[in-house]
Amino acid sequence: RQGEREREREERERERERERERERERERERERERERERERERERESVRERERERERERERERERERERERERERERG
Repeated sequence: RQGEREREREERERERERERERERERERERERERERERERERERESVRERERERERERERERERERERERERERERG
């Protein structure tokens, strides 16, 4: 009788331990997911930065083109 209650108590304890382990595993999984999300965000930011850089380069090119155009105008004038 006493031994049976002892076994039941141990079984419940092991069950709680397994539940805590599953909870820790879910927490680790959520952490990995957050890390992947941060990684994707850094990648998107990097892409946006390269796009802005190309845009600035195109703007400088247009500016140089306008400058050459003004230069030709002065020569014709």
